[in-house]
Amino acid sequence: MLNINRTIADELAVKEAQITAAVNLLDEGSTVPFIARYRKEVTGGLDDTQLRHLEQRLGYLRELEQRRETILGSIREQDKLTPALEADINAADTKTRLEELYLPYKPKRRTKGQIAIEAGLEPLADQLLSDPTLEPESTAESFVDADKGIADTKAALDGARYILMERFAEDAALLQQIREYLWHNAQLSSQVVAGQEQAGAKFSDYFEHSEALKRVPSHRALAMFRGRNEGVLQLSLDADPGQEAPSSSHCESIIASHLNLHFSGRAADRWLQQVVQWTWKIKINLYMETELLNKVRETAEEEAIKVFANNLKDVLMAAPAGRKVTLGLDPGLRTGTKVAVVGSTGQLLDTATIYPHAPQNQWQKSLQILAALCVKHQVELIAIGNGTASRETDKLAGELLKLAKDSKLQKVMVSEAGASVYSASEFAAREFPDLDVSIRGAVSIARRLQDPLAELVKIEPKSIGVGQYQHDVTQSMLAKGLDAVVEDCVNAVGVDVNTASAPLLTRVSGLNTTLATNIVAFRDSEGGIKNRKQLLKVPRLGPKAFEQCAGFLRINDGDNPLDASSVHPEAYPLVEKILTQAAAPITSVMGDTGKLRKLNPELLTDDSFGLPTVKDVLRELEKPGRDPRPAFETAAFQEGVETMADLVPGMILEGVVTNVANFGAFVDIGVHQDGLVHISHLSDQFVSDPRDVVKAGQVVKVKVLEVDLPRKRISLSCRMEAEVIQGGGDSRGAAKPARNQTRASHSGNQRGGSQGGRNQGAGNRGGNAAPINSAFADAFANAKKR
Repeated sequence: MLNINRTIADELAVKEAQITAAVNLLDEGSTVPFIARYRKEVTGGLDDTQLRHLEQRLGYLRELEQRRETILGSIREQDKLTPALEADINAADTKTRLEELYLPYKPKRRTKGQIAIEAGLEPLADQLLSDPTLEPESTAESFVDADKGIADTKAALDGARYILMERFAEDAALLQQIREYLWHNAQLSSQVVAGQEQAGAKFSDYFEHSEALKRVPSHRALAMFRGRNEGVLQLSLDADPGQEAPSSSHCESIIASHLNLHFSGRAADRWLQQVVQWTWKIKINLYMETELLNKVRETAEEEAIKVFANNLKDVLMAAPAGRKVTLGLDPGLRTGTKVAVVGSTGQLLDTATIYPHAPQNQWQKSLQILAALCVKHQVELIAIGNGTASRETDKLAGELLKLAKDSKLQKVMVSEAGASVYSASEFAAREFPDLDVSIRGAVSIARRLQDPLAELVKIEPKSIGVGQYQHDVTQSMLAKGLDAVVEDCVNAVGVDVNTASAPLLTRVSGLNTTLATNIVAFRDSEGGIKNRKQLLKVPRLGPKAFEQCAGFLRINDGDNPLDASSVHPEAYPLVEKILTQAAAPITSVMGDTGKLRKLNPELLTDDSFGLPTVKDVLRELEKPGRDPRPAFETAAFQEGVETMADLVPGMILEGVVTNVANFGAFVDIGVHQDGLVHISHLSDQFVSDPRDVVKAGQVVKVKVLEVDLPRKRISLSCRMEAEVIQGGGDSRGAAKPARNQTRASHSGNQRGGSQGGRNQGAGNRGGNAAPINSAFADAFANAKKR
């Protein structure tokens, strides 16, 4: 364990004592969020990122140690463990290195080399290897033995060849040399499988593609592996790039050099040279290709999971609209748009189904229903799902806002990714047993506007849709990585114990599904939880679970104001000390920055509470229960731009970043197809990592560069001076002048037209609109007066 702790300490550039302390806490059952926030003195201030790395590496290195002991035991049993081999095994720092050292001693099925050894041909192999002046044919004559299956000298030499090939292919030092050479010099090549050109057109960029193995970016690697899995591409390792049909590989030279073989025309040189060639071509080449391609895939997966995790964190930590009555719209055409009104604390108040779009076209009736719901429930926000018919529904909401022009009603487009997953989930069925599945989706859309974190935790993280090749990576690794993100986000924000759902409580440090369910049942039976001490009365919630969860659970308007903050109950004695020094009660100290900053933190430390904890408590008292998430803001999609066909290169639009990849960012501009801002167009300055510039959920202004309708690709830029790509209009089958002229006219109708013109348009959809619109406006005005 000391070696493991030292290794991790070196990787994180911290003291070994810090790692030892953190490992002990993890082994005792503490969680990463708890350790990061409430055990800073113990770990020397390790943050959650360092602790997550520690947790991951600790698991890997412990598995490595267990495997090391197993291997040492196996070789000892064979009575083949030498001091030098034991030293090499103890020094192995990766599973690959360890397995290669074990390779010669690993029990395996009988190979041609082993059969040759059993037939007594190992001395022949050793003689030719040690003395290349020997003539192979004549030397082999004495080994011919029909009873042992060696019919002639050719059979004897073939057996000797297999013995050496297997011996060389199991030489760990040689394998490491070849591995290093290939990693730094080989290229990954992809070719289309004959006959798959049309079926695999989406992989056309990789039909004849080659690039340096060690520099293949994650997204391209995963694209090529997906192409291979779908039977479209063939992948191979080019060990000698730049050489057309080389007579021999450089790897053969590495093998010969490692074995100190120099071919100078001696009797056995030609035979030994063939042994080297076969060792490379038959044994090592395929082994190395498989291993290195796996390394590329694993590295790409790790990067893809990291990208997904970063995007997920941004989405979960997006600004909440807050406790506002919200009307959720789950758009639909033939089946109608589902409507749900959700109260300020997330409770379902009302539902409806409207049919504003084709084929029913009940535009005015839909407006009337929505207006009535807004008035009845004092609705402040309208959340519109961004799926099918979203822009048409956005228009409907826009007309509703015009009628409510004197109210504070706002409309916001919301990602509905995963809403259907929640709707059909067991939890949704328990929460709304009598509610239609489609209506549950509208509820989820409304709630995720109020509080994205609280709603999205009900959905499996990988269903939220912010990943890069998420279905191509190892799902267990993905789930583990994303679960860690969700846990960190939930605990960073904190959870209201009296309103949180069971799925949200499950993500709190120290809690699980059973404890979360018990908390919900306990609060319902007790009429709410009034203080943190009551948590100890929850069935099966013992002292350890209380220690881990208490600081992350909030109790608003409870018996103790501190219970609404992130101050842990174990630090309440420290707060008493602070109150004594401030000579004021808790109610006047909390939130009083001036009074708190006059205190000297160093005078408040003692054996129980060090300076980091004191500073954290003082900071929390300044802004008790502060939310680390940003302020709420929304994007306004441009009217009249609803499909890709409405886009014209040169347009300046507002959008929302939906996904950030290593090569750029995807932006929703309201046309049912996200556009891509390539990394080179994210800023006027050089950008090495897109996340340094944008994050998922961020509102951005973009310029349309190119539209490719057949391939459903939109190229965007955050650089307003960027030139549009010529021919963009042609790719849509329409000339630019005509499109621009149409767009200009349409824009005039939307933004510069008269009120009468807009009413006339509404009338075309639903008959005589003006009297009805006036009635709606009066209803909104009356609601506002109340």
